[in-house]
Amino acid sequence: MPAEVLSYFLKNSDRRIRLGFQVVLQCAPFLKGLKVSCVITVDSQLYTSLGELLDGLGIEYHRLSESGGRCLVLFYRPKELEAYLNRPEVRSLIREYGYSSMDLEEMLERLAHRVEECAEQGIGFPHEIGAFLGYPAGDVIGFIRNRGKGALMTGYWKVYGNVPAAKMIFNRYDRAKDCAVNEFLTGKSIREIAL
Repeated sequence: MPAEVLSYFLKNSDRRIRLGFQVVLQCAPFLKGLKVSCVITVDSQLYTSLGELLDGLGIEYHRLSESGGRCLVLFYRPKELEAYLNRPEVRSLIREYGYSSMDLEEMLERLAHRVEECAEQGIGFPHEIGAFLGYPAGDVIGFIRNRGKGALMTGYWKVYGNVPAAKMIFNRYDRAKDCAVNEFLTGKSIREIAL
């Protein structure tokens, strides 16, 4: 996609258009049903516009943190994210970080608390956030054990396990992004773009 197009939409004076484009650009694999969730940073002033933007899509959002006029927001489809987090290998991983005997909302509150904690300590994000973003549990564990170093491949996440599978997923994500952005550029709404 030409840089001029990106620049136009990201600097557009209409906040709704700018927010819609940002969501489509950064959340395309999620909107197209390929991911269980996604996370983006939006202007705090635009946070209240998300409800209208996502109304009727079955997509929820949760503010994970806010600082300096920006907020980190997790988008998710509740049933899909809950099912993913209840997979045995994922549940085992997140249990190590205090996510036991919790429903989805409680887990998201805990995640928000952990994001804030890590930010205060200046250590980035809590490692278990990868599980909430649908990354393979083996790759999240590999990232934690290797402290983010020595990945076999880097793309939408750092890969420590099945490189061929990750390449296929990354290609699907890239195609979803191209498709969603092109649909948006032709005038489709997020409601029409999202599955």
